[in-house]
Amino acid sequence: MDLVTLTPDDWRLWRALRLEALREAPAAFGSTLADWQGAGDQEARWRQRLTSVPFNLVAQSGGKPAGMVSGLRSGENAELISLWVAPFARGQGVGDRLILAVVDWARAAGAPRIVLSVKQGNEPAARLYRRHGFAETGQSPESEPGAPEDMFVKSL
Repeated sequence: MDLVTLTPDDWRLWRALRLEALREAPAAFGSTLADWQGAGDQEARWRQRLTSVPFNLVAQSGGKPAGMVSGLRSGENAELISLWVAPFARGQGVGDRLILAVVDWARAAGAPRIVLSVKQGNEPAARLYRRHGFAETGQSPESEPGAPEDMFVKSL
C-alpha cells in the first residue's frame, strides 16, 4: 500500500474519492453528497479544499485508491477529518496506516493532541480510533441537530 500526499493539482483524485465516500457512507460525514455535486462541484472549490486543509492523503492499494484522510490545525491541537476506507480495502490495515500518518504529521507540526469526531452509532470507526489510543470525551458541541457526534482525543 502506498500513501500519496495530495496537492491542489490532485483535485480530480480527491474529488472522485470524496464523492465515492459520500455515496457509500453518507451517515459518516458532516457533508452530504448533494453539498459537493451540482453547483458545488467546481474545480476551484475542490482545489480550495486541498489548499485550506494542509494535510491530505490517499492510500492506494494495487494502484487503486483505497482510502483517504485529512489533518488540520484546530487551535493548538491537530484535527483528524474525512477518514474513509473503500469497502474493498476494509480489514487490510488501510485505516490504521492513514491514522498513523496523521499522528506523525501532527507530532511534526508540534500539536500536543489530536481531536476528531465520530457520528454516534458509527461503532466500527469508534473501535478503530480507540485501538489507536483515542479516548472519548463526550458529545461534540459542534454536532448538527439530529446527528450527534462524539469527540475523541489522543495526547501526543
